[in-house]
Order: sequence, then C-alpha cells, then structure tokens
Amino acid sequence: MGAENDRNVTIAMIARLAGVSVPTVSRVINGRSDVAPQTRERVEDLLTRHGYRRRPPSRRPRSGLVDLVFNDLDSPWAVEIIRGVEDVAHGSGIGTVVSAIHRRTSSAKQWLDNMRTRSTEGVIFVTSMVAPPLQAELRRLNIPVVIVDPAGVAPQEAPTVGATNWAGSLRANQYLLGLGHRRIGFIAGPPQLMCSRARLDGYRAALEAAGIAFDDTLVRPGNFYHEAGYAAGTQLLALSDPPTAIFASSDQMALGVYEAVRKRGLRVPDDVSVVGFDDLPEVRWCSPPLTTIRQPLAEMGMLAARTVLRLARGEKIESPRVELATELVVRDSAAPPADR
Repeated sequence: MGAENDRNVTIAMIARLAGVSVPTVSRVINGRSDVAPQTRERVEDLLTRHGYRRRPPSRRPRSGLVDLVFNDLDSPWAVEIIRGVEDVAHGSGIGTVVSAIHRRTSSAKQWLDNMRTRSTEGVIFVTSMVAPPLQAELRRLNIPVVIVDPAGVAPQEAPTVGATNWAGSLRANQYLLGLGHRRIGFIAGPPQLMCSRARLDGYRAALEAAGIAFDDTLVRPGNFYHEAGYAAGTQLLALSDPPTAIFASSDQMALGVYEAVRKRGLRVPDDVSVVGFDDLPEVRWCSPPLTTIRQPLAEMGMLAARTVLRLARGEKIESPRVELATELVVRDSAAPPADR
C-alpha cells in the first residue's frame, strides 16, 4: 500500500491507528528516546504511509527569562538552588523569575496567568507536584519544563534533576554505626516527598546491613525545619533508653536537635552525636561544626537551568533522569558513644 499523502492527517489520527497516546506519537516525531522500539517502528510506518509532514516546532519569541518555581521560599536550601540557576542564566544572558506557589491552586493559577503575560524560555519546578491541568497548559504553550527533586512521580516528558538521597542516608548511618552507635534516632522529612522516603529507606538499609532491628520508637516525623528538629529531638532524648546518635533528614532539623540537646543539659557530640543532610553554608560555623551529607544543591540548580535552556533551543538532552552524587562531610558533631 503506497503513501496516502492525506494532507489532513493529524497526530491524533496516527495515535488512534497505532493504538497509542498522542504524547507517544509526539515523542516519536521529536526523536525522543523514551519510546519502545516496536512502538516507534509502528508509528514511523504509519507516519510514512499517511504522508505526515513533520512540522518544525513553532518558535516562540525569546523572552530572555526562565521561571524558577518553589512551593515555599523560606529555606536556606532554596537560596542554594537559586544561586545555581542564576549562575547559568546570567552566563546565558537570561533573567530569572523566582516564584512561590505555596501548594495552593489559587497561587498556581495566579503564577500561570502572570507567566502567560510575559512568556518564558522554560520553567524549573523545585520539590513540586505539577498538577495535570498545569502540565497540560504548559504543553499547549510549548514551554519546556524541568523538575528538581520531584515530590512524586514526574510527568514522563519532564526531565528531572535530583540527588542520591538513599545512598547519602545509607552513608551517614554507616558512619554512625562505624563509630559504635547502635541506637540511632531518625528524624524524617515530609512523607509525601520522594527524597524523604529515600532517606528513611537508606537509614533502614544501614541498620539491616549491620544486623540491627528497625525500631520505630526511634523514628520521628519532621518537615525539614528547625522547629520540627527541636520537637523530635526533645522526644527522642526523653525516651527511657534514648539514642546515642540522631540522624536528621535536613541540616535545619539537625540544628533544632542541637537546641534540644542543650536544653536537656547535654552536649554534642560528648553525650549525643548529630548528623544532618544538605551541607548548608552556615553549618560549618555552628558549634560544633555539623557533620552532614552534602547535597549538591547549587549544582542541581545549574544542571536544571542548562537542561531547560537546551530544551528551549530545541536540543536533545542526554538523559531525562539525573541524580547527582551526595557525599559525607565529616566535621565535629559525631563521636563514639559515651559510656552510660
């Protein structure tokens, strides 16, 4: 059967004939790698037989801006990500518009309305669940999206940038175990975030590898902020058999633990060892300087900015899912457990 050269052929028609979704056909047309070979062959055959003419993507006028969207901006780690994005954007002659949508539908709608009025090269979402209606509208506007530290499963077409949260947590707890600690408290992050769950899993994996049973009385909920670390640390230290070390899922919560230790008349690390996660700039100046897992926040922002600008130029990217390595930074807040 020869090519039909139907001038009215559409992507939707090809998708229906191939038994796949419209986004799948779009990915084939745009040369994306995330399509099964058999599906790609079937779609390509239909495109050829029906004479579909590949249209170059419509070029929007360059805005000279990239959007960086957070749920909240009241955290030092947000500053580190902004710094990384700004570094790349400035070097490319691009401005950065920073917004917070506070997890509210009205805030997201207001941001979208504002963004439509000025256009953008692309959008970087940080620790966000991108709601399906928002995804659909950004696709309709042909605006590339990159997600940093996705809160949940990211849209298939959106590249993501994260860190090795599980491996970092594993390393932190292996370090404490190596110092001789056997009762290690854990302060979790928000349970809806993938990074929080990965850090809890890394903690459990370290205990399991050391032959230590998981004890849920040593685990306390948190939200990455100082107050949660203080509250959780206070609860852990009040146990009849308190932990000799506490691993907090963020540096801010670790500093909250410092205050809980001080209020109990104890000292870090003489009485309680403390390890954090992030390596925020200020933790090297606290007393004692905090041992922590370095999360490359600025580098994550830089990679996200490079990726979204490449997508805006119509370039291909090497991998849609990237995790940058974490590393243990040893300072003075952890020591072998004191004899009781």
